[in-house]
Amino acid sequence: MPEAPPTTAPATTYAALHADATTLLAGWTPTSPAAAVARDRTLALLAAGPVAMSREHRPGHVTASVLVLDATGTWVLLCLHGKLHRWVQLGGHCEPGDPTLVGAALREATEESGIAGLRIDPVPIDVDIHPVGCQGGSLHHDVRFAVVAPAGAVEQVSDESAALGWFPPDRLPEPLADGTVQLVAPARAALRRSPLRPAP
Repeated sequence: MPEAPPTTAPATTYAALHADATTLLAGWTPTSPAAAVARDRTLALLAAGPVAMSREHRPGHVTASVLVLDATGTWVLLCLHGKLHRWVQLGGHCEPGDPTLVGAALREATEESGIAGLRIDPVPIDVDIHPVGCQGGSLHHDVRFAVVAPAGAVEQVSDESAALGWFPPDRLPEPLADGTVQLVAPARAALRRSPLRPAP
């Protein structure tokens, strides 16, 4: 039986977000050779149009995630994913109401951490492509950012997480999701480069 075509809704509901993601990645200087390859593959995916921002797009879709640092940059916040049963950075799918990819990442970080007042650097720290179970099998083209929590922040576990925890960057918990450890160095570099600021 032929596969049903994707709905046409994302063509309008994700149009602005798609334009933002395309501009952001086209102008980004990758932080590693692997990130450069993933960036180019993601730009090729985005050539499909706004549907590439939606989980309905079976070949793959763009997601947004963050590595949350404490105010000193010496601890990182990770969640024990309820379905994957691995420690991962915070993040997830883009939604039609997200104004920008940075905004999607900040929304996900706030929802999953329960922390108000997070600050995000608008320059990506990584792009990673990995298989997931969405729509019976797909690829996440995950654009990743650095976020800093305010001093004294207290996290709250969301419905998507089994646990949240702060860890020293050189002693991350196990089992750890592939690709999470590679975010530590560029996230700390982003913090040193400039004060992280609220997303637009």
